[in-house]
Amino acid sequence: MTTVEHDHGNEHHPDELAPIEARVAAIETVLVEKGIIDVDFDAVVRHFEDNVGPLNGAKVVAHAWTDPDYRARLLADGTAAIAELGFGGPEGDHMVVVENTRDVHNLVVCTLCSCYPWPTLGLPPKWYKSPAYRSRAVREPRALLAEMGTIVPDDVEIRVWDSSAEVRYLVLPMRPDGTDNMTEEALVGVVTRDSMIGVERL
Repeated sequence: MTTVEHDHGNEHHPDELAPIEARVAAIETVLVEKGIIDVDFDAVVRHFEDNVGPLNGAKVVAHAWTDPDYRARLLADGTAAIAELGFGGPEGDHMVVVENTRDVHNLVVCTLCSCYPWPTLGLPPKWYKSPAYRSRAVREPRALLAEMGTIVPDDVEIRVWDSSAEVRYLVLPMRPDGTDNMTEEALVGVVTRDSMIGVERL
């Protein structure tokens, strides 16, 4: 039985791992001991959650909202403009940015698997990878968005973008009303991951 110990003062209370957790931990240990891999998987996950998460994308959006020249570059060449802020690399080496307007709402999906722009949005949410989302985003996007709490008016066109191994998409949401006096740094906190996928309207 594999356990992990948590230090509570001078006492040690072992917590049992779930069977799948124990199996993964055992395989990881063997692979590291044999020199096949040299990776701290927990550190990798923490890196994507804390450093490569949606905060990066929020910084891109906030900068585009406050700098018209940057916004133009972002829409013309997403990969290069995002790299200006230091974000890029695997899973984000060909980025296309699509802009929401009063007349158009953009939605991103990967119909084949779960291609996702990790450098700007971090790890994909579970629902993004689900068969239901992947199929319904294309077949009935308006109904799907409504079920997710986002009502897109009938007179607004919905454009669905299918990510692939060759290209990833990022939605540039509309800047919310009432934010004209906010600083770029404050605007970062307004942007959500879901708005950059297109399942939320700010």
